[in-house]
Amino acid sequence: MISSFFGKTKPINYIVLAIFLFLFFSIHVFFGLNEQIVSEILPLELFKYGVLLLTVYVINQIVKTEKVTDYNSYGMLFFVLLVIGFSEELEMGTAIYANFFLLLALWRLLSLKSIRNVKHKIFDASLLVAIASLFYDWALLFMVLVFVVINMYDRKNFKNWLVPFIGLATIFMLVFTWLKVMGNLEFFGEHYRFSIGFLNATSLADILNVKALFFFVIVLLVAILVFIRLRNVGGGKLLLLRILFLAFILGVIMSLMTPVHESPLLITFFPAAVFLVNYFEEIKKTNWQEAILVASTLLATLLFIVRHLG
Repeated sequence: MISSFFGKTKPINYIVLAIFLFLFFSIHVFFGLNEQIVSEILPLELFKYGVLLLTVYVINQIVKTEKVTDYNSYGMLFFVLLVIGFSEELEMGTAIYANFFLLLALWRLLSLKSIRNVKHKIFDASLLVAIASLFYDWALLFMVLVFVVINMYDRKNFKNWLVPFIGLATIFMLVFTWLKVMGNLEFFGEHYRFSIGFLNATSLADILNVKALFFFVIVLLVAILVFIRLRNVGGGKLLLLRILFLAFILGVIMSLMTPVHESPLLITFFPAAVFLVNYFEEIKKTNWQEAILVASTLLATLLFIVRHLG
């Protein structure tokens, strides 16, 4: 039932996931109130929820236009389940906003496969990475991905290698101008510290919790299985998955660079969802698909309950 419902891409799928996400998001906000006044935090929480909804919508558009999975809603579903299972990420507005802009940047990079408007897409991706870095300094790591994609698709044009620097400079000059007017130029020095969290850690728990470690290991194993299956296929999809795998690895590095309570795991959820879906699509038996989706939903719900009631 679940597999057949999300096996298609229809507006109702998005609406159901929006309601599902809103339910868990509301519970998360309720348990996080403490002594805070609802009217003070509600606008910001609603804005965070709105950005998450936009993120889910963008994921659907990426799947539809770039064909990183088959034409279905499983990508949106797995992303939402990961958000619910790792509900601590909902507390970090900066992770939600940075993830949104990095997702848009990733979309522009994936669209380079058409080899049309290459410079415009590189510029857009670099600009979006720069915006994401205003929320997380280590988001600038994703500039590595920009240069890797240039090398993949159009490395012979020297101008392409200069465009990312123009994209970065555009945002930083605009921000500098605004900060100059506001008299807050110390923002750059205070924000872009690029501190390495694990150097100050006294134990593994200070860097990565057990749940995140299991998540990384499972996604890596699934990604390896997907690549093994596609090793003889070649073509555009394999290149797209390599880009997404690098995006996942960069997200993992970002998570390791920050303390566990500030770790932006959310940034890894879209690439992870794509690999999970690609593996899931190879399961031909409907009963097995149904069982996996039910188990995934129950696991995400259980992790959410343990997080808030445990």
